[in-house]
Amino acid sequence: MPRQPPERASAPASLQWRLSALLAAPAPMSEPSTMSRASSNPTPSPRSLSVMLWLVATGFFMQTLDSTIVNTALPAMATSLGELPLRMQSVVIAYSLTMAVMIPVSGWLADKLGTRRVFMGAIFVFTVGSLLCASARTLDQLVLSRVAQGVGGAMLLPVGRLAVLRTFPAERYLPALSFVAIPGLIGPLIGPTLGGWLVQIASWHWIFLINVPVGVAGCLFTFIFMPDSRNPNTAKFDLPGYLLLVTGMVTISFALDGHSELGIPQAVVLVLLVVSLAAFVAYGLHAQRSPTPIFSLELFKIHTFSVGLLGNLFARIGSGAMPYLIPLLLQVALGYTPFEAGLMMLPVAAAGMGSKRLVTHLITRVGYRRVLVVNTVLVGLMMASFALSTPGEPLWLRIVQLAVFGGVNSMQFTAMNTLTLKDLGMGGASSGNSLFSLVQMLSMSLGVTVAGAMLTAFTGLIGHMTASNVIPAFHATFVCVGIITAASSWIFAQLSDDVRRAAKKTDPSERT
Repeated sequence: MPRQPPERASAPASLQWRLSALLAAPAPMSEPSTMSRASSNPTPSPRSLSVMLWLVATGFFMQTLDSTIVNTALPAMATSLGELPLRMQSVVIAYSLTMAVMIPVSGWLADKLGTRRVFMGAIFVFTVGSLLCASARTLDQLVLSRVAQGVGGAMLLPVGRLAVLRTFPAERYLPALSFVAIPGLIGPLIGPTLGGWLVQIASWHWIFLINVPVGVAGCLFTFIFMPDSRNPNTAKFDLPGYLLLVTGMVTISFALDGHSELGIPQAVVLVLLVVSLAAFVAYGLHAQRSPTPIFSLELFKIHTFSVGLLGNLFARIGSGAMPYLIPLLLQVALGYTPFEAGLMMLPVAAAGMGSKRLVTHLITRVGYRRVLVVNTVLVGLMMASFALSTPGEPLWLRIVQLAVFGGVNSMQFTAMNTLTLKDLGMGGASSGNSLFSLVQMLSMSLGVTVAGAMLTAFTGLIGHMTASNVIPAFHATFVCVGIITAASSWIFAQLSDDVRRAAKKTDPSERT
């Protein structure tokens, strides 16, 4: 499910911090400084500032839209490319995993090469990737094109936000960041429905082609209106640490998905899992002795951050699987059209938006620990409840089920986000936000990977795949995803009593 924004804040300073957390710059970025501002162009005109905000907001919209618009189009893509609908997860994984891989490097590139050059390059790569996706004739071509699209998409928001922070005066950060954040909330809301509608009235190619004219205009306006700024004191990039992180993320993804989709032998899968574990351990040892690691291990000394980050990693596996599983269930097993499947995702988004105020009240009353433990189990149970879905289920009951799931899932996101970021302070905000964003994208990728692998395994046990025979495979997958999510409540149970007492005194949204 889409990343959920924290709740309202009662003071301008806390709201600014909340919006920064919402945008969650997916890369370590240096904050505006006298040095970096001095290297920028002269103060831009009000018109240039206005156009720049629209550029950054549009980039954020394109990035978040493409994270969800593909889900309802997967069965149509499979038919067009001659593939099985249940083996199209690599199209989703390629995009989210590439974004996770690019998170640590995007901010450094903006500091080194300049915000205008990198932002324009990001739009160009994203647009070319979209065009290549639309022209793909095989699944392999589509996956490679999604990788290119993810490279550009990963840099749109962090570099755009950095340009805003370096260009606008401090007193205008709040309205500027607020303006940029709004399109990012709209993208995931309309993505599934828009994707289904485009597939139904035209073809799946148009979910990518709509990016092309926007991208061309974006490159032109970026070149004309966006100020260029860079940091002449940019530190040396931690290439060994970056390569270790990338190796760990890519190998664990191939290990989980390679056997089911790529036919990788089980012995090789085991080797990939060991390599992944070794890479992550090696990064931990590297970060201890490196003077400028990409992500400092000092962050894990913050109790709320370490619990929140690990809880996010495992709880979001289930939440990342559901946007992939639900449209497939509705179309492949229950006979919905792509547009109907997209419409059925609206109750999830609407209930998620409506539950925001409730979770803030609950955390204030009973604390983070109790809310997260109970709600994580509820989210897991709601995921498992989709194992009861049948073609004869009343429509009103299915809508209620989707709405309840959307509500508790949104509450989960809000509680996890605020817990993870609330005690970072300004000193650890940049690195902590970046690591948090990496974990979010990685867990989304792992969620689709795990769901796809389980669907393939269960359909293999059934034998012939027909609309009626595949329903038990979906049922078993939903139960397993629910168990994984509910089990992650054990992580949140490790929160200390101090966190619970602090939660009774302070609105969590004011700390994020």
